[in-house]
Amino acid sequence: MGPAPGSASGPGGPGADRSREEALTGRQRLWKGVWPPRLTRAQLIVALLLFGLGLGLAIQVRSTNENSVLRGARQEDLVRILDELDSRTQRLQDEKRRLENQRTELENSSDQAEEARKQTLQKEQQLGVLAGTVAAQGPGITITIDDSRGSVESDMLLDTVQELRAAGAEAIQIGTVRVVAGTYFSDSGGAIRIDGRKVTRPYVVKVIGKPEDLEPALNIPGGVVQSLEKEQATVSVQREKKIVVDALRSAKRPDYARSSSR
Repeated sequence: MGPAPGSASGPGGPGADRSREEALTGRQRLWKGVWPPRLTRAQLIVALLLFGLGLGLAIQVRSTNENSVLRGARQEDLVRILDELDSRTQRLQDEKRRLENQRTELENSSDQAEEARKQTLQKEQQLGVLAGTVAAQGPGITITIDDSRGSVESDMLLDTVQELRAAGAEAIQIGTVRVVAGTYFSDSGGAIRIDGRKVTRPYVVKVIGKPEDLEPALNIPGGVVQSLEKEQATVSVQREKKIVVDALRSAKRPDYARSSSR
């Protein structure tokens, strides 16, 4: 007859569990009761402290071993080590000085390049003013020649320009024409032409320069003003703190002349 239901000897009953538990060793029964382990907060802190203490001891032992090696080294070895350290320090110092010198040279080169660029731009502006390719402004005088009778001829305006240049004029404009080194004056059909362009009366001459030098140069005895007044023209000279010369000439490329600089 088979075992009664609920018997302890059944394959899935409590008797089978006790048999398996008795078959376990003592260590296995111990681990069965504590695994997975449940650590309290205090136990975790103690474990971390022990780990840190062990790591510090390991570092101290290593440092002590290295110091022991140096203490046990021969005098010749210590001298050699010091010489190597001195040589390395000297090389690093030399490299530092070399890099500092390179930095200084680069800074000086950059400053020189910037200064050269500024001087080039300034020279370009100055040449542009003289050539009439850029506008200019500054102190100067305004001359108004009212020639109602039409007796003023081109050579009189040319004398005026030459007198102004001799007195230090830096930029001159007559009407809407910029006067430059190659400017020419001519009479045509009862009118004055400057560089082939007709200028109308009254003639307004704007001049940039030092007013204290320009005005007296025009009013000297036998000078420009008196010569124009002899032709029944009325001349007025007005000093200005700011004169704007904005008539421009196009830059003309020479056909044959080339720079000789290399």
